[in-house]
Amino acid sequence: MGDSQAQTVSKERLSPYFADLHVHIGRSQDGQPVKISGSRNLTFRQIAEEASERKGIELVGIIDCHSPAVQKDILDCLHSGEMEEVPGGGIRYRKTTLLLGAEMEVKEEGGGPFHLLVYLPTLQAMQEWTEWMRPRVVNIRLSTQRIRVSAAELQAELLARGGLLIPAHVFTPHRGLLGCSADRLADRLDPGGIAAVELGLSADSDMAGLLSELDRYPFLTNSDAHSPGMIGRECNELSLATSSFAEFAKALRGEEGRRILANYGLHPELGKYHETSCAACRRSVPETEGEVAVCPYCGSPRLTRGVSGRVRRLADRERPVHPEGRPPYRPQVPLSFFPGVGPAKREKLFAVVGTEMDVLHRIPAEAIAAVTGEKIAQMIVRAREGKIAFTSGSGGSYGSIRQS
Repeated sequence: MGDSQAQTVSKERLSPYFADLHVHIGRSQDGQPVKISGSRNLTFRQIAEEASERKGIELVGIIDCHSPAVQKDILDCLHSGEMEEVPGGGIRYRKTTLLLGAEMEVKEEGGGPFHLLVYLPTLQAMQEWTEWMRPRVVNIRLSTQRIRVSAAELQAELLARGGLLIPAHVFTPHRGLLGCSADRLADRLDPGGIAAVELGLSADSDMAGLLSELDRYPFLTNSDAHSPGMIGRECNELSLATSSFAEFAKALRGEEGRRILANYGLHPELGKYHETSCAACRRSVPETEGEVAVCPYCGSPRLTRGVSGRVRRLADRERPVHPEGRPPYRPQVPLSFFPGVGPAKREKLFAVVGTEMDVLHRIPAEAIAAVTGEKIAQMIVRAREGKIAFTSGSGGSYGSIRQS
């Protein structure tokens, strides 16, 4: 069989997978805190169940797997036979594969602290990463620890172990590399050792496309979930042969037909830091030309810089450019943002209609209306088609759907 024919066969065997690669663990199974701000219901097993049974997410990156308490939970799930290790890397639970990751905070001279996501293929590799981290952090048990090495040192160590490195929520004013630490990724990291860039909840591909430095990287849209309901609020659709670490890595590199088919991102206006806001009077602050120094309403200098203004200041071109192969960015409005769709109605939708990804992207309005009523069903379909207006989020508060 010739190379071209083999490649055709390989492509025919690929399937689409929904992937959310940034989910936190709130507690271990025995109640030990991991992510202090995370829900107590976010355990390794419960994330797997939520993603597989309610969300329809087939690849989940759990980024607190460096914690020894979490590693014990993983071993318990493996020993019970409820989960199994996947050839190519990852842990499988029913329809979902869990990728093992960690989030770390780095602080370097001349900028604020920022977060990096790391992913490793196997539990053994993650356990070895834990031992490398242990003397370099204050508390190895907790999430998102400040690590006492430079970003470049961390990157080199990770790549030598076969890992993948991704700057997290890269534009956000709190812990985003380009949001608060540096004007270019190359100021902190080796550009060739970055696997992808996570856009964050307040940015989209068009905004990132204003920065030529980012042309070489695939974009990811992940939830950064701190509660079960937020899993999948941002996600990606990947073309893979199966769900595993190795296949994910190939998709990021665009190898053998594997690729990112689409980014499903929270509409940027719904993000908590889309616009600049005043911490004193809690009002959104318009930015037209240049950077506003004080709040025009109360005169306070205590401003939380918005992502939209930060991107404009970093931009080196007037219009977004998308390299060949850049997937479409499809604005997504999670069910929890729709007025009238509370927890009980969501559970009924999952039981009667399908997973959240099915409801948001695939199921016709008539089937949704049987559970929600016509008004909400039409609102969901209009959001799917990009025909809905929002009130922008700012200062740590989410935006909202603007009701006519």
